[in-house]
Amino acid sequence: MLTRIAFLRAMLGAATVCLCTAATAQTFPTPGKLIRIVVPFPAGGQTDIQARLMAAKLQPALGVTVVVDNKPGASTILGTMEVVRAAPDGHTLLYTIGITAAQNPHLFSKLPYDALKDLTPVMFAARSTTVLTVPAASPFNSVADLIKYAKANPGKLNYASYSLGSTSHLVAELMQQATGTQMTHIPFKGSADAGMALMGGQVDFLFDGPTTAMNNVKAGKAKMLAYTDPKPYVALGKLPNMAEAGVPGVDVSGGLQFFGPRNMPPEVLAKVNAALAASLKDPELVKAFVDGGSEILASSPSEHTAAVKDQYERFGVVIRKLGLKLD
Repeated sequence: MLTRIAFLRAMLGAATVCLCTAATAQTFPTPGKLIRIVVPFPAGGQTDIQARLMAAKLQPALGVTVVVDNKPGASTILGTMEVVRAAPDGHTLLYTIGITAAQNPHLFSKLPYDALKDLTPVMFAARSTTVLTVPAASPFNSVADLIKYAKANPGKLNYASYSLGSTSHLVAELMQQATGTQMTHIPFKGSADAGMALMGGQVDFLFDGPTTAMNNVKAGKAKMLAYTDPKPYVALGKLPNMAEAGVPGVDVSGGLQFFGPRNMPPEVLAKVNAALAASLKDPELVKAFVDGGSEILASSPSEHTAAVKDQYERFGVVIRKLGLKLD
């Protein structure tokens, strides 16, 4: 009898532990536990700027500390693995661009994560574009000027990107393919570093994010020639897109996205998405995004999942067309 009672007590205790663990796993936010937004780029770029704006709104709304943790390197792989290995409790999020889930799987044969299985799409936060910029002192005042020189001087123009395989790299490759030109690629470790090289005249051009591109123009250190999205952006005014500038076929659009680790409980996923959506309705934040050349989407997780699959397929076509591999 005592053995049976002891057994039942043990089973009851185990069940209680399981219930408590499940309840804890579905609690968001957990009081006293900070929320970490991992940005796989150095501080100072568009992704980092936006992440910090949202963190500032999330912290008072959720009542817990929210920090931005910059983990640059290896084409966003280092930062992504921080999230892949984290607990799926909503307290570790990745804020990144298309390279992580849409481009890396096609660029690396031995990627340490499965973009469609090891990450949970949380939200497609904002649509954005890529802007062709040149130093302020550049002799090029239009895309036509740049292409004319490139055709006459194969290999002499060099361009920066904020990492191998990034959108800034792929778009430049597409432009070369579309125009039959040859230019030299110099990869950096983020938008800020690439932008410094551009403003310092160390490179001839850079396809940059709109926020940093416009900041560099305002500082009198750069000029914008065109952008890659076929859709307009308020902040870019009358700046032509690449097709309007005479180079059709370079119509790449992108955006800023939140991911969590795999197996996030539906309740936690819903709460995280709702918290992010609320922050993106703040008038001050909306203005900052629009002024920075982004359009807030604040998608649902299911909409983000569909967008990830669509971008994965679209960039796969582009990368196969260019024949690029990074390993």
